[in-house]
Amino acid sequence: MRILWVKADKLLPVHNGGNIRSFHILRQLALQHEITLFSYYGGPRDLAYEEALTQHFPGAVCLCTASSASAGWKRGLDYLFRFPGGAPYAVARFASHGVRQGLGRWYSERAADVAVCDFLDAAVNFPEKLTIPTVLFQHNVESEIWRRHAETEANPARRLMYRVEFARMLRYEQRIVRKFDHVIAVSGHDRDLMGRWVPASHLTVVPTGVDLQKFRPDSSASAKEPLIMFIGAMDWEPNIDALEYFSSEIWPAIRAKVPEARLRIVGRNPDRRVQRLASDAMAVTGEVPSVVEHLREAAVVVVPLRIGGGTRLKIYEAMAMGKTVVSTSIGAEGLEVRHGRDLVIADTPTGFADAVVRLLQDRELRRRYEQAAADLASRHDWSAVGGKFMQTLTAVVSERFIAGGQCVPAAQI
Repeated sequence: MRILWVKADKLLPVHNGGNIRSFHILRQLALQHEITLFSYYGGPRDLAYEEALTQHFPGAVCLCTASSASAGWKRGLDYLFRFPGGAPYAVARFASHGVRQGLGRWYSERAADVAVCDFLDAAVNFPEKLTIPTVLFQHNVESEIWRRHAETEANPARRLMYRVEFARMLRYEQRIVRKFDHVIAVSGHDRDLMGRWVPASHLTVVPTGVDLQKFRPDSSASAKEPLIMFIGAMDWEPNIDALEYFSSEIWPAIRAKVPEARLRIVGRNPDRRVQRLASDAMAVTGEVPSVVEHLREAAVVVVPLRIGGGTRLKIYEAMAMGKTVVSTSIGAEGLEVRHGRDLVIADTPTGFADAVVRLLQDRELRRRYEQAAADLASRHDWSAVGGKFMQTLTAVVSERFIAGGQCVPAAQI
């Protein structure tokens, strides 16, 4: 099958959750099908990126849009410039005339059997008339993240901005979900959210996977030092909020009962709010070559998210290495995990701190969680995930889904 996969922004290096998910699914599809990966990105042209991408995916097409990833006051001006367009800024900033032209040619020539729009930000450049069966791959429900931002933000000005962008994102996301032939969600929770907008037949869940070759249990004993680990992109607002919440409302209670406890924050581009947390007991590493070595040393991995959507790949990665995880409900949302068996769910500061302390102090209890975590993660290899993704694409091609939940055989279109 000929598959056109459209990705806004760079796929490599494979750092964040969305890129990890896309990269591994693409690799699985490429084993048996003809993939044309169309990757477009802003900033100066990056020949090293383009060469690396074509090494992974021969035939990949790259387009540098030359748009700048503005920061500070320039980004503010860009926001005001794009505001009248109607689309939320998180999407509108990826709009490109060159990308629209390229996609328009592919669609007019019907150069693929099926197309995949990799997340909402790429959708802004797709033609209104989809002459190729097209699937939207939703890594999360973006409007839900903006809604949670608006609920938790303390600053009045930022809260107002979040409310405005939530309303714009909700309208846009509803329209886009209805536009595409089919939508792939990464969790049952996200499917249920989008199920308010379209019939159930319009949606399929393809769960998150884990690279079991890279992330696997260490043969050595469970960590002896009371080292707590937080892993994730440190310039992502939900992670920043999670760390501020953890450090102010949970960490003091842990240190009061386990004074020797240490926290290590591992992840790229630490925001200044994260950097300010660094102390003798709280290390901020910034980007690391591999999180594997850090995970090996962890006694407990924490995911204290209050904002988010989609699924957290870092949880499965930690579990695949046989690590005990303590998470909020939002942090573990959409994953096939069970509280009290595979990990611990705690949604109050006291409950979260007590769970971490108990696991640090009771090594046998921690070992039981570690074994259950590794057993669960072992069933979520990317090969199984890629197979389910391909089954959905095949169904869309052979029995094309259209808006309204009806479907007709592709031969009749």
